[in-house]
Amino acid sequence: MRTTLRIGTRASLLAVTQSTWVKDQIEQAHPGVQVELVKITTKGDRILDVPLAKVGGKGLFVKEIEDALLAGEVDLAVHSMKDVPTELPAGLHIGVIPQRETAHDAFLSVKYDSIAALPAGATVGTSSLRRRSQLAALRPDLTIVDLRGNIDTRLRKLDEGVFDAVILAGAGLHRLGLAARITSLLAPAHMLPAIGQGALGIELRQDDTHLLSDLRFLHHPATAVAVAAERAFLLRLEGGCQVPIGAHATFDNDTLTLTGLIASVDGRHLIRDIAAAKAKKAAELGAALADALLARGGKAILAAVYCAGSPGD
Repeated sequence: MRTTLRIGTRASLLAVTQSTWVKDQIEQAHPGVQVELVKITTKGDRILDVPLAKVGGKGLFVKEIEDALLAGEVDLAVHSMKDVPTELPAGLHIGVIPQRETAHDAFLSVKYDSIAALPAGATVGTSSLRRRSQLAALRPDLTIVDLRGNIDTRLRKLDEGVFDAVILAGAGLHRLGLAARITSLLAPAHMLPAIGQGALGIELRQDDTHLLSDLRFLHHPATAVAVAAERAFLLRLEGGCQVPIGAHATFDNDTLTLTGLIASVDGRHLIRDIAAAKAKKAAELGAALADALLARGGKAILAAVYCAGSPGD
C-alpha cells in the first residue's frame, strides 16, 4: 500500500460521510497510510432546480469524479452504486463493492405513520421517477411533487409543512445517523428500490492492480453478485429512455432472486416479475428478467416514453 491515497468524492454531506467511512477502513487496515478526501462538484450537484430525469439521469453525479480519476488527480472514487451508469469510461472499473446497507426506500412524515394513512390530496416529495410511478400506482389520489436538494434541505421542507411526507433512500439516512427520522421502511413488494441502492462502489483505474489488491478486504461478494444482477437488468433495458425502472436482488445459499420493474411515469402501467438463478449466472439472470418484462408489455412502455437520456432514479 502506498503511503498516501486520494479519494475522489462528491462534496455533499452523505457522499463525504460514505467516503470518510472508506477512508477510516483503509487507515485502520493499513496503519501508516494517509488518506485524503478530494471533494469534487458534479453536474448533478450544480443543477437543483430541474428534475434529474430532464438533465441526464445516471452519470450526473460521477462524470467529473471519473475525469479526475483518469487524469490521475485522485487514486480512487467512492460512489453510491445507484448513481453509476452501467457502462464506464475506458480504463476504469468498479473493483470493490462493500457490504450493502438497507436497499429499501424510507417513508418520512411528521403527521402520518404510513402511505396508507395519508389523506387524499396529501403532498409527497420525491426526486425519483421510479418512486413517483410506484407511489402513483399505490395511491393515485396523492399529489406528488419533485423534491431536490440535500437530505437536510428535504427534511427541513418536511418539518416546515411544505410536504405531508417525503420518500428517501433508507441507506443514506442510516449512514448519516438519521435513522430515527424514518417513519417506516418500504418493503420491495410495495416500493421496488433503485438498481444498486444502498451499495457503495469503489472505482479505480484498471491498471492499478496493486491498489485493487490492497482494497480487496473491503469487498463483499454477496453484495457484489446481487448488484451485478441488478445492473445486468438495467443494462439490458437501457436505450436512452427516461422511464421508471427498479430492481432488487437477494442472495441466499448460492441462489440469486431478482425482482424487476418497468413502469410508466403516471403509474398506470406497471409490470414486475421475479426470477432466480445460481450466483454465477447473475448477468444472465438480469438480462433474462429484463427480456421477460419487455415481452410482457415493457417494450410498449419504453416506446411510449420520450427518449432523452439514460433511465434515471
